[in-house]
Amino acid sequence: MQNSSLTADIESADKNACACCGGAKIHEFPQYLAIDSKLSLADYIGAFKVRMGMGRSDYSVAPGLYSLGNPGRDSVVIVSSNYKLTFDSLRSAIEGLDAWILILDTRGVNVWCAAGKGTFGTEELIRKINDCKLSLVVDHFKLILPQLGASGVAAHEVEKATGFKVIYGPVYASDIKSFIASGYKKDAKMRAVEFGLIERIKVIGVEFVLAIPYLIYIFAAIFILNMLKGRGVIAKTLSDFRPFLIASLSGTCAVPVLLPWLPTRSFAIKGLFAGAISFLAGALFSKKSAVGRLAEALIIPSISSMLALNFTGATTYTAESTTIREVKAFFKPLLISAIAGAFIYVFDILSEKR
Repeated sequence: MQNSSLTADIESADKNACACCGGAKIHEFPQYLAIDSKLSLADYIGAFKVRMGMGRSDYSVAPGLYSLGNPGRDSVVIVSSNYKLTFDSLRSAIEGLDAWILILDTRGVNVWCAAGKGTFGTEELIRKINDCKLSLVVDHFKLILPQLGASGVAAHEVEKATGFKVIYGPVYASDIKSFIASGYKKDAKMRAVEFGLIERIKVIGVEFVLAIPYLIYIFAAIFILNMLKGRGVIAKTLSDFRPFLIASLSGTCAVPVLLPWLPTRSFAIKGLFAGAISFLAGALFSKKSAVGRLAEALIIPSISSMLALNFTGATTYTAESTTIREVKAFFKPLLISAIAGAFIYVFDILSEKR
């Protein structure tokens, strides 16, 4: 058995290998990693960085079998993804529970998205059950899977191939202990997917951070234009940059915060409304000409709407098919509007007198 700290084990583990295998021969008892439910400062820092869009593509743990507390042959087996944010949320939520945690290789993607992509799926679950020799670990042949992973797993195929029965647990890890205590029964609360204000605020950081590089390019382009015109470069650049910043804040901040109150279920239209409101509010302080204001009217709602489309995959408001249709229908017209507005805006900057 391996009892070293989770951080040390994960850093030394080959993330492409099953954590439970460890070179064990078929007749040996399966090896696993012992973990703690307490999160470290490094875990909190890592979670913050990921929510700010840093290191998202490599925030994962080694797939395999983990032990929490002091599990035995009758302890529950909980299945999850190898996205570390999900993994940490799960282990901290079931503090005090003796459990086995079977982590699938979802390429570092959360359960909901991985189920849609097929990596949190039937074949991968069967593979990990066999690789980790789970039948040698427990006697009850039951697996608790997250409800949001149901779309990727065919329970009857898993049972036929391995003998393990799939039980779909609650949406949130915080309800798992209550779910187990109730005899694997879910109430309405455990089945509901929430996307309240706190959840919506959590997704703001990563979207705004992802927009920053584009804002830097735009700022640099405006700076160069004003430098060529020989104006008071800094002050004029900040003024000319304002509509692009407003558009970004509207699409990445205002839309998620105001989501339930913005009209229609379409994220593109929600973004247009938020952008229109932002444009009207900003127009009160704009010193631009009529041409410049026309450009702002094209730029702000369009960019706001395009950025709002990024939230479709993070909410309970749309299905994947709806998202695809919406992107196909709106993205090109929005892009054309934004580009047209940008050209008009450049023309207005160049035509202004010193």
